[in-house]
Amino acid sequence: MSNVTMREMLEAGVHFGHQTRFWNPKMAPFIFGERNKIHIINLEQTMPLCRDAVNYLGKVASKKGKILFVGTKRAASDAIKEEATRCGMPFVNHRWLGGMLTNFRTVRASIKRLKELEEMSQSKTYEKINKKEILQLSREQNKLDKTLGGIKDMGGLPDVLFIVDVGYENIAVLEASKLGIPVVGIVDTNNSPDKIDYIVPGNDDSMRAIKLYTKMVADAILVGKESIVAEINSNDEMIELKEEETGIPGKPSVKISTKKSAPAAKTTKPAEEAVAEEAVAEEAVA
Repeated sequence: MSNVTMREMLEAGVHFGHQTRFWNPKMAPFIFGERNKIHIINLEQTMPLCRDAVNYLGKVASKKGKILFVGTKRAASDAIKEEATRCGMPFVNHRWLGGMLTNFRTVRASIKRLKELEEMSQSKTYEKINKKEILQLSREQNKLDKTLGGIKDMGGLPDVLFIVDVGYENIAVLEASKLGIPVVGIVDTNNSPDKIDYIVPGNDDSMRAIKLYTKMVADAILVGKESIVAEINSNDEMIELKEEETGIPGKPSVKISTKKSAPAAKTTKPAEEAVAEEAVAEEAVA
């Protein structure tokens, strides 16, 4: 499902890790070596792991699953919002609120308030209040929109989290782990791969690399969604064919198999009746 080549990863700087003094020993299996005191990530390890992660997300999308994009650092914020919006998935790109998953009931109340403020701003409600109140409500709406605007239509807990920089978003990782929500994460050489279900070893600071990751994920999700549409269309075609056979809309054709009736058995007259009939015939002749 992923068509990204190793050359594209090299050009995006996916192979550049952090300074060697900041490394996490748990990332040793994914490190190729070092250059100028900077660890170099082994892209031969990254490629298959990235492919597995992207294919997994595509399968989740094909089953109508919700994938939450998470990336609140400055380098990731724009790419997270852009690609999540493109594939129709929720996102958090400003600040991760503590309890966003584990205390979702409270978050849902804040989302409800955000939607109320949006309705008020679009209706004529603002015409009935003074400028000071309008300013206060606008500030409240902007504040809520920054933190919750990307998840206001999520409806419930996500099925999977896709995280850029699992160290920076460690609270999101912990909450997902506590709730048993799978995590697909970009893990740099300075972070731990613990609690990450699908590890993608790679540079989590380069904007070009982050753009590459998010684009790959969004493309896979769109392909997964297309498979849902294709399946629905094929089912509709089958129903139409059945309707054509019966001529009745909405009623499938039913083949009725009729059993052939068994031929009537030939009845043979009993011997006594045959003798009696012969006697009657002789009397009539006499």
